Amino acid sequence: MESKTLNLPPGFNLISATKISQKPLFFFQMLVLFITFLSYASFHASRKPPSIVKSVLSPKMESNSTKLGLNSTQFDAGWAPFDGRRGTHRLGELDLAFLSAYSIGMYFAGHVGDRIDLRLFLGFGMLGSGLCTVVFGLGYWFRVHKLGFFLAVQIVSGLVQSIGWPCVVAVVGNWFGKSKRGLIMGVWNSNTSVGNILGSIVASSVLEFGWGWSFVLPGILIIVVGIVVFMFLVVRPEDVGFETPGMEIEMSIEDTETGKVEEEDEVELLEAATFVGSANAIGFLDAWRLPGVAPYAFCLFFSKLVAYTFLYWLPFYIRHTDVAGVQLSHKSAGILSTIFDVGGVIGGISAGYISDKIDARAVTSIAFLFFSIPALILYRLFGSISMYTNIVLMFLSGLFVNGPYSLITTAVAADLGTQSFAKGNSRALATVTAIIDGTGSVGAALGPLLTGYISTRGWNSVFAMLIVSIFFASLFLIHLAKAEIVSKMNRSTSQ
Repeated sequence: MESKTLNLPPGFNLISATKISQKPLFFFQMLVLFITFLSYASFHASRKPPSIVKSVLSPKMESNSTKLGLNSTQFDAGWAPFDGRRGTHRLGELDLAFLSAYSIGMYFAGHVGDRIDLRLFLGFGMLGSGLCTVVFGLGYWFRVHKLGFFLAVQIVSGLVQSIGWPCVVAVVGNWFGKSKRGLIMGVWNSNTSVGNILGSIVASSVLEFGWGWSFVLPGILIIVVGIVVFMFLVVRPEDVGFETPGMEIEMSIEDTETGKVEEEDEVELLEAATFVGSANAIGFLDAWRLPGVAPYAFCLFFSKLVAYTFLYWLPFYIRHTDVAGVQLSHKSAGILSTIFDVGGVIGGISAGYISDKIDARAVTSIAFLFFSIPALILYRLFGSISMYTNIVLMFLSGLFVNGPYSLITTAVAADLGTQSFAKGNSRALATVTAIIDGTGSVGAALGPLLTGYISTRGWNSVFAMLIVSIFFASLFLIHLAKAEIVSKMNRSTSQ
């Protein structure tokens, strides 16, 4: 490591600068991956409680229970204002409040994140998210029954939660090049599923003591992890004396063999070097114009609609759908729903690894979207036959649904934010990430809201909505997938 002035977080003050300067690059890369993994896992853990407590806040009334073949006397009284016939509608509106604020805040968070210290910004977002989660849970002990209170808390929570994703992706993108980004970010992006699993287990395990505890504990968790982020997260390699990873440039086989680079690539590399570490951040509209940003953003709109419908409604669906003729408890339904997220972990890693191997992000995404359609149909038709079939089909659904969602929000966003058209400017990362995930979050807001209304007509209608959404998601990537296939065919014929 070169002798440079180090820009270290407060936690490193406990260690001498000499010892820090002797640490290899690999050490800091692993530290960044670990801290950002914990950070976003805690974000998702704090988002999970609303889905776990849905069946407690709004038990099915007799009219709807009869349609499902259930006995309404099995359910609790509920919690005003979410009880009664309009209970599921109001729960859907609660999801809409959070996710709408989240999607709007995402655009601003990415814009701001490219211009200020990401460590401080991320820490602020985690502290605010934790406080909002705790305040929502306090409504249980203070006997709050005003819909406006819960809506206001969810709106503020959505705004501060939107800070998380652009920040963590930008930080990871600063530390890793493109060659193995799909696999690395596929493994790293399991933070969302791990967070969902952790949030489900924590929220479900304390639900019997009062639904307020299901919010308070995840809220405290994200605050604690936020302190770790503030103390130890290193945002950029140059902060600890390393050079920022440069842009990879493509060389033909002949150039590789002779050790030469084409003149235009040399110019591009020089341009990239002038932009690395630049304080100039890319404009919002300019980021939209980057090749591939708009198609992937609109694909994620529909992909995230499906993923977040499961995130917010799967425990409710399991609770009100018999499995092998047995109705599961609130706790069992919440824990069983984690199988979907386990599948999501494998799906995210698989999609990243495959896309790295074939060097085709769009083709990989479309393949996963294609297989998710029969997986959802089979889960709806045969998931209630036995616990074994339910687990297997839920796992496969999570694998194929979360695969493209994970790939697009991580490796694809990082690729697009550091492509040659952005001149290698790392300050495009947070903005591009925010555009893609922010657009996806609009769909995420729409899915749970529609489910709140459509579910009253039957769950077949909900699954039909999800399948149509997957179809539209794949349409936006057809052009990009075709370009990837043509490019590979041209390379194979030229060799």
